[in-house]
Amino acid sequence: MKVISTEKAPAAIGPYSQGIVAGDFFYASGQIAIIPETGEIAEATIEAQTEQVMKNIGELLKAAGADYTKVVKTGCFLADMGDFGAFNEIYGKYFSEHKPARSCVAVKTLPKNVLCEVEVVAYLGND
Repeated sequence: MKVISTEKAPAAIGPYSQGIVAGDFFYASGQIAIIPETGEIAEATIEAQTEQVMKNIGELLKAAGADYTKVVKTGCFLADMGDFGAFNEIYGKYFSEHKPARSCVAVKTLPKNVLCEVEVVAYLGND
Protein backbone atom coordinates (compact mmCIF):
# COMPACT_ATOMS: atom_id res chain seq x y z
CA MET A 1 0.00 0.00 0.00
CA LYS A 2 1.09 3.56 -0.68
CA VAL A 3 -0.08 6.68 1.14
CA ILE A 4 -1.09 9.58 -1.13
CA SER A 5 -0.60 13.08 0.22
CA THR A 6 -0.63 16.50 -1.42
CA GLU A 7 -0.56 20.06 -0.14
CA LYS A 8 -3.00 20.95 -2.93
CA ALA A 9 -5.84 19.27 -1.01
CA PRO A 10 -6.79 19.79 2.65
CA ALA A 11 -4.58 18.06 5.17
CA ALA A 12 -6.19 15.25 7.14
CA ILE A 13 -7.90 16.64 10.26
CA GLY A 14 -7.75 13.36 12.14
CA PRO A 15 -5.95 10.01 12.27
CA TYR A 16 -6.31 9.12 8.59
CA SER A 17 -4.59 9.59 5.22
CA GLN A 18 -5.79 11.76 2.35
CA GLY A 19 -5.74 8.63 0.24
CA ILE A 20 -4.30 5.14 -0.17
CA VAL A 21 -3.28 3.20 -3.26
CA ALA A 22 -3.79 -0.52 -2.78
CA GLY A 23 -3.05 -2.66 -5.81
CA ASP A 24 -4.70 -1.07 -8.84
CA PHE A 25 -7.11 1.07 -6.81
CA PHE A 26 -6.95 4.50 -5.20
CA TYR A 27 -9.20 5.12 -2.20
CA ALA A 28 -9.64 8.80 -1.33
CA SER A 29 -10.81 9.88 2.09
CA GLY A 30 -13.97 11.94 2.10
CA GLN A 31 -13.36 15.53 1.05
CA ILE A 32 -15.14 18.51 2.48
CA ALA A 33 -15.12 22.13 1.33
CA ILE A 34 -11.87 23.21 2.97
CA ILE A 35 -9.78 25.60 0.88
CA PRO A 36 -6.26 24.10 1.13
CA GLU A 37 -4.43 27.43 0.94
CA THR A 38 -6.29 29.01 3.86
CA GLY A 39 -7.80 26.13 5.83
CA GLU A 40 -11.13 27.95 5.70
CA ILE A 41 -14.47 26.50 4.61
CA ALA A 42 -15.77 27.65 1.22
CA GLU A 43 -18.75 29.99 1.05
CA ALA A 44 -21.83 28.54 2.77
CA THR A 45 -23.75 27.59 -0.37
CA ILE A 46 -24.10 24.06 -1.70
CA GLU A 47 -22.78 25.20 -5.08
CA ALA A 48 -19.58 26.78 -3.70
CA GLN A 49 -18.94 23.92 -1.31
CA THR A 50 -19.53 21.23 -3.93
CA GLU A 51 -17.17 23.03 -6.31
CA GLN A 52 -14.43 23.13 -3.65
CA VAL A 53 -14.97 19.47 -2.73
CA MET A 54 -14.63 18.44 -6.37
CA LYS A 55 -11.47 20.54 -6.79
CA ASN A 56 -9.99 18.85 -3.71
CA ILE A 57 -10.83 15.42 -5.14
CA GLY A 58 -9.24 16.39 -8.44
CA GLU A 59 -5.98 17.23 -6.67
CA LEU A 60 -5.99 13.90 -4.81
CA LEU A 61 -6.67 12.02 -8.04
CA LYS A 62 -3.80 13.87 -9.72
CA ALA A 63 -1.46 13.03 -6.82
CA ALA A 64 -2.41 9.35 -7.25
CA GLY A 65 -1.76 9.48 -11.02
CA ALA A 66 -5.43 9.44 -11.98
CA ASP A 67 -8.22 11.79 -13.03
CA TYR A 68 -12.01 11.84 -12.95
CA THR A 69 -12.25 9.35 -15.85
CA LYS A 70 -10.67 6.68 -13.62
CA VAL A 71 -13.24 7.02 -10.82
CA VAL A 72 -15.32 3.85 -10.47
CA LYS A 73 -17.37 4.70 -7.36
CA THR A 74 -18.30 7.77 -5.34
CA GLY A 75 -19.96 8.17 -1.99
CA CYS A 76 -21.78 11.48 -1.56
CA PHE A 77 -23.05 12.83 1.74
CA LEU A 78 -25.38 15.81 1.98
CA ALA A 79 -26.44 17.70 5.07
CA ASP A 80 -29.82 18.35 3.41
CA MET A 81 -31.32 16.23 0.62
CA GLY A 82 -33.06 19.42 -0.50
CA ASP A 83 -29.65 20.40 -1.92
CA PHE A 84 -29.54 17.31 -4.16
CA GLY A 85 -30.39 19.14 -7.41
CA ALA A 86 -27.85 21.92 -6.93
CA PHE A 87 -25.22 19.42 -5.77
CA ASN A 88 -25.88 17.25 -8.82
CA GLU A 89 -25.42 20.21 -11.20
CA ILE A 90 -21.87 20.86 -9.95
CA TYR A 91 -20.98 17.18 -9.48
CA GLY A 92 -22.16 16.46 -13.04
CA LYS A 93 -19.65 18.94 -14.51
CA TYR A 94 -16.85 16.67 -13.28
CA PHE A 95 -18.44 13.47 -14.54
CA SER A 96 -19.90 14.62 -17.86
CA GLU A 97 -18.54 11.81 -20.07
CA HIS A 98 -17.70 9.09 -17.59
CA LYS A 99 -20.30 8.40 -14.92
CA PRO A 100 -19.10 6.25 -12.00
CA ALA A 101 -21.33 4.21 -9.72
CA ARG A 102 -22.59 6.38 -6.85
CA SER A 103 -24.30 6.43 -3.51
CA CYS A 104 -25.83 9.66 -2.23
CA VAL A 105 -27.35 10.01 1.21
CA ALA A 106 -28.37 12.74 3.61
CA VAL A 107 -26.68 12.64 7.00
CA LYS A 108 -27.39 14.41 10.25
CA THR A 109 -24.13 16.36 10.51
CA LEU A 110 -20.87 16.56 8.56
CA PRO A 111 -17.44 17.62 9.87
CA LYS A 112 -17.16 21.36 10.47
CA ASN A 113 -20.89 21.60 9.64
CA VAL A 114 -20.24 21.65 5.91
CA LEU A 115 -23.04 20.99 3.44
CA CYS A 116 -21.49 18.06 1.55
CA GLU A 117 -18.71 15.48 1.52
CA VAL A 118 -17.59 13.21 -1.31
CA GLU A 119 -15.28 10.19 -1.35
CA VAL A 120 -14.02 8.33 -4.42
CA VAL A 121 -12.48 5.07 -5.50
CA ALA A 122 -10.46 5.15 -8.73
CA TYR A 123 -9.00 2.36 -10.87
CA LEU A 124 -5.32 2.90 -11.68
CA GLY A 125 -4.76 -0.20 -13.82
CA ASN A 126 -4.95 -0.54 -17.55
CA ASP A 127 -8.45 -0.82 -19.00
